[in-house]
Order: sequence, then C-alpha cells, then structure tokens
Amino acid sequence: MNGNRPERGQGDEKQGRRTTTAPAVDERFRVPLRGVAVDAETRCAHWDSAVDVVALRFGCCERFSPCYTCHAETADHDPEPWPRERFDEPAVLCGVCGVTLSARTYLDGDDACPRCGAAFNPGCRRHRDQYFEQ
Repeated sequence: MNGNRPERGQGDEKQGRRTTTAPAVDERFRVPLRGVAVDAETRCAHWDSAVDVVALRFGCCERFSPCYTCHAETADHDPEPWPRERFDEPAVLCGVCGVTLSARTYLDGDDACPRCGAAFNPGCRRHRDQYFEQ
C-alpha cells in the first residue's frame, strides 16, 4: 500500500492521478470507474504496486473501482460483491490493456491478463470475498 495517501478529492493531476466520486466516473476508462488518486493503469491511493492494475465491478452499482476502499470512499452507498450468478459477465478491468474479463476468467486465471500478459497482484485472492460473492 502506498504510504503517501492524498486527501479525498486531492488527486495529483501532475502524475496523472484523479479522484472521482459519485455520481461522476473517470472518463479515461471505457468502463464506469471511480476511485481515489487513480492512475492511468488503475493503481490507486490504497494499492500502488506494479501489479495493482485491475479494477473490479461491484454488484451494488455495477461501477468499477480499483479496490474495496476506493468504492467505500467514492460511492454514495455500501459496497456489495459481484453476484455469483453473473460470474460470466465482465467484472474485471485490466488497467494495462483495457480488456474486461468475466469474474470466472479472472478467478480461474494465473494472476495475469490473458490478453496482454500483465501481472496481477496475487495477494488480491486473500480478500476476494469483498469483490466476488462466495
């Protein structure tokens, strides 16, 4: 996690980071995405390593966020995980190439984008219950 967290709404435009709160979304992405200090590859104020390049779609609003905390800080409602019965629908965005993956493809994958090969953070599996219904 990044120890230099900007205050809410204080994304550093010089580094290409933006904070977007409800009802607005970040227009840099093909999907509706909100987050705190998000860069062009979906790294955020909370998760900012080279492999933190996914955004996940939440079942409550169908918006994407780089992480659970981004959703909690930028939405106007509580987060709900992506529903199991919709695991074959797009629910994960690769921040490197912009492809959307189904929850099933992402969860069954090898912690890398099947299209561009970008590595995904394997540590995200520890808290998958926050993103995907069990």
